[in-house]
Amino acid sequence: MTKASEAALDLDPHLWRDLFSLSKKEGEDRRLLGLQLQRWCRAHGVEAAALYAATAEAYKLRAHAGTTRFPDQLATNDTDDVTEDNWHRVEIPNGLLLLVAAEAGTSDAGEPGAADPSLMLLAAGSRISELKRQIQEQSFQAKFRGVELEALYDVGLAITSTLDLEELGAEVLLRAVSLLDARRGALYLLENDQYRLTSRFGGDAREELALDEIDVDRLRKGDTQGPEGWIPGACHLMAVVVEIEGDPRGLLVVADKESRTGVGPFHPTDRRTLSLFGNQAAIALENAKLHKLALDKERLEREMELAADIQQQLLPKVMPAIPGFEVIGWNRPARHVGGDYYDCQDLGQGRWGLVVGDVTGKGMPAALLVSTLHSALRVLLDRMEVGPALIERLNRHIFESSSPNKFITMLLAALDADGSRLAYLNAGHNPGLLVHADGEVEHLTSAGLPLGLMAQGKYGGMSHELQHGDLVCLYSDGITECEAPDEEEYGLDRLIELLHNHRTEPLADLLHRIERAVTEFARGRPQGDDQTVVLLRRSEEPAP
Repeated sequence: MTKASEAALDLDPHLWRDLFSLSKKEGEDRRLLGLQLQRWCRAHGVEAAALYAATAEAYKLRAHAGTTRFPDQLATNDTDDVTEDNWHRVEIPNGLLLLVAAEAGTSDAGEPGAADPSLMLLAAGSRISELKRQIQEQSFQAKFRGVELEALYDVGLAITSTLDLEELGAEVLLRAVSLLDARRGALYLLENDQYRLTSRFGGDAREELALDEIDVDRLRKGDTQGPEGWIPGACHLMAVVVEIEGDPRGLLVVADKESRTGVGPFHPTDRRTLSLFGNQAAIALENAKLHKLALDKERLEREMELAADIQQQLLPKVMPAIPGFEVIGWNRPARHVGGDYYDCQDLGQGRWGLVVGDVTGKGMPAALLVSTLHSALRVLLDRMEVGPALIERLNRHIFESSSPNKFITMLLAALDADGSRLAYLNAGHNPGLLVHADGEVEHLTSAGLPLGLMAQGKYGGMSHELQHGDLVCLYSDGITECEAPDEEEYGLDRLIELLHNHRTEPLADLLHRIERAVTEFARGRPQGDDQTVVLLRRSEEPAP
């Protein structure tokens, strides 16, 4: 050990003790390091020196002695950053010593080296000071993290207290800008392959952002650049993806962080805070969205149930009693409401009107057109005789009151109960079936276009005299086009065979057979179309 080293070690050992104490603050550590470095410089004949501690980014200045101005930090991988001729670098454990040698002849202490015990103590003191600084920083970050989590928890409780999607969007954005001291902000939600503005704060924002304008992966990695002008006039922008399990649901954007000195950029920790808040917001927004969907579904179901009740009022609850005849009707919609229609109306003077209609499509639009058909036909039957003129007028009404892609097939029949004659007009509907008592089958064929297809239409009528035991079946295509799982249709032949084999059974039993036959044929496949059947039979001639 040189005399200089011994001198440096002997100088005020209390300073070494204080330096290695964990109770000293960073400012006191720097002062103590500076004092020991000054003593070391005097003992070694060094004019000035700087002590640097190694960090992950660079060598950072911890203490200096003398009047020379040293840089605050030096690159860890650059050995040529010292350009002064009389400056020397001495590598020490976890650090670096940069010194300015005294003029020749001013000292005989010898050239300092990394193995110098006093220099090793300085290196140890510098390292301990750096470790203490890191501990203090981590302690601060932990406390800050605790405060941050507490704030996020409070904010999370606030935003999850509402399930109104519009109100929640405004609350989320307000909390975000408040949490980060932002001057402006915007919240976008992903709808129909576009990010649509849900809420804004502090100024204008783009109403819509296309998917190809947003690089979600770059935003996840911390890139804050977004489409030009999405927050007009913003100087500093920060955006995070609002997502659930990696599935983007929206964007949360804040701009222009406010401070005592004015507007500035956001800190790196702000991104973490906004990301955590975005995760909470995503859950709250998703819950609100699901709640809204549930309410919409519940409201729609109530409306559909109401529509179904109204539509059922259009169909006869019980078919009227016709002297000398049996009549029965049945309808099963594919959905809550359907597009099939049937009715039996007393036309007076022993005459009765029977109708089966089928509106294109299903659901609410078809049900509305069924209502139009019901009211129009009722009015016309009160004023006109069943015939081509009535159907032509009804066709014009349907054409004028429905959309171009909607039309109705219909079979309208007029029964003269006294004369047992059935006259009918078929507007593009499935041909009715007349099953005679002896088993012979006739088709009540089509003689005109569906209603509403064209403004002008011509319709011709036909008639049949019904004998005792003759059976008439009017039906919709939901019966014959009922599909099995292999897509085979029930078909007209199966229906004719069933009617032929069971033509003498009570109509209620026969109707039940038809319903059961198509149900069993489908073998669990969902009903694809509305199903309607009307059966009319002239009673058997009474025994003498």
